[in-house]
Amino acid sequence: MIPAPARDVDATAFEDLGRATLQIVHDLKNQLNGLKLYATFLRKRLERDDQATEERETLLKLIAGLDRAAKEMTALVHYARPMDLRPRAQVDLRSIIMSVIDEAAARGTGGLSPIRIASAISAEPLLGEFDPAALTEAFKAVTDDVRASVAAKQADQLSLNAQRDPHEEIDGATIEWRGGKLTARTRTFPTSSGCGTVHTALAAKIIEAHGGSLTCEGDLIRAWLPISNSPSREK
Repeated sequence: MIPAPARDVDATAFEDLGRATLQIVHDLKNQLNGLKLYATFLRKRLERDDQATEERETLLKLIAGLDRAAKEMTALVHYARPMDLRPRAQVDLRSIIMSVIDEAAARGTGGLSPIRIASAISAEPLLGEFDPAALTEAFKAVTDDVRASVAAKQADQLSLNAQRDPHEEIDGATIEWRGGKLTARTRTFPTSSGCGTVHTALAAKIIEAHGGSLTCEGDLIRAWLPISNSPSREK
């Protein structure tokens, strides 16, 4: 039997499929937001009419689920689109990281309760040519994934540290999240970095677009980014 010739991959068809998928995801996200509005209306009505606590709790769970689904769809859309960075010179990574830590303590992020995250941040600036908005999104995504992976009573074990990396030939900064448990159950989006949720996969894409890297192993997530505090080390 003569084997059938292999068919060439139709790149255009894949591009069309990708665009169609993004449109579907976008439409679904809008529908979820509509459902959330209806659920929020019902929750307020139940509270006003002093309805059963169990019914109100059910609606709160429904709203939280809609929030998570909409957030994941948003991350998927961002992940699929081409990266459009707007870097600025002399951006200090420390200010971005501290803003993420402060937001987690003040209001919480990703639908999670406020929490104080232990930190050890470099005393010296960690300057580089970065898009601060994109890196803020990336660091928030990883932080939310780490926080969501542990029980509330274990949250005090989480830490977010950032230091200049003295071991690289190119000056760099290492950012580490410790204490999270990204198990096989939470790794639902396969990537080469080993970081499996769509949010951390998006963070990896943003960090890699800045010339850095993101890896996950056990309870440690480590990002590396090039900085320009001083001339590159000679080989």
